[in-house]
Amino acid sequence: MVPLPKRKYSKARQGERRAHLARKAASLVECTQCHTPHLPHHVCPTCGTYNGREVIEIESPKKKSKE
Repeated sequence: MVPLPKRKYSKARQGERRAHLARKAASLVECTQCHTPHLPHHVCPTCGTYNGREVIEIESPKKKSKE
């Protein structure tokens, strides 16, 4: 059988423990090519570059034809 706590943890102590569990905003960096924000160490989703060179080819959005 696993050990169990002898007494109940108070709500204040529980809150102190959970104080570091808050979600933080994602840190973003500016793309050197198109200057849009993206995640660090990731390919830019707008222009497809990483570390100054094109890694993936991004297709431009298709224009709607008037039919």
